[in-house]
Amino acid sequence: MKRSSRALAVLALVVGLVGPAVPAAADGGDYQVLVFSRTTGYRHASIPVGIAAIKELGAENGFGVDTTEDDTQFTDANLAKYDAVIFLSTTGDPVTRPESKAAFQRYIEAGGGYLGIHAASDSGYNWSWYGGLVGAYFRDHPAIQPALVRVVGQGTEATRGLPSKWWRTDEWYNFRTNPRGEVRVLARIDESTYNPVGYTGGSMGEDHPMAWCHNYDGGRAVYTALGHTDASYSEPFFLTHLLGSIRMAAGQAKFNCEPNE
Repeated sequence: MKRSSRALAVLALVVGLVGPAVPAAADGGDYQVLVFSRTTGYRHASIPVGIAAIKELGAENGFGVDTTEDDTQFTDANLAKYDAVIFLSTTGDPVTRPESKAAFQRYIEAGGGYLGIHAASDSGYNWSWYGGLVGAYFRDHPAIQPALVRVVGQGTEATRGLPSKWWRTDEWYNFRTNPRGEVRVLARIDESTYNPVGYTGGSMGEDHPMAWCHNYDGGRAVYTALGHTDASYSEPFFLTHLLGSIRMAAGQAKFNCEPNE
């Protein structure tokens, strides 16, 4: 017993001196996801909280989580390690290198998964393929305020366990286009329950999607506009929504995402 304890102590010392092989990597699990949170525009203060929440979900639910803000990690060999890539409130032009864009496109075409969270729709404006992947580009938003989210995507993992009427506080995005018809809408916001007029003026009207999923170019794509605030990442219903969305994007749950009218 003493010999085993001594050996473990030596091993721990060696590991401590050498350090982890991949500093941003978590322990492996049944499947792996990569969280990408690079910003070249506005940077959300909730990004670190979001990363921590996803890591905790991974530890509790058996999946590994790696994180990066380096688009040089978007290579065929590296992306092949992951069942899904999560764009966490990326902004501007987060995937800058043409070769990185091409590798990510090949990853999706080969059956990979994508989850966009909140400002992931405020990204890639000059990359039309990405615009199709995320489903719609951000336009503007009103002040942060409570509102009623109507969960309409019953029967999907991303909505399982959510109330059909979900009151919560967030930054509610207006989009340049309505993705309905190209995606399956999972949740929409009731504009009668808040002031929806964004800073550029106008809103989206009665049909205002907030979360959706679709098959895209050979792969799986899920997007949720929720998740601006720090508080989102400790909110039980949001974490339920987030975990289900991760599982769908990673191919670990049924991907029933045929477009609805």
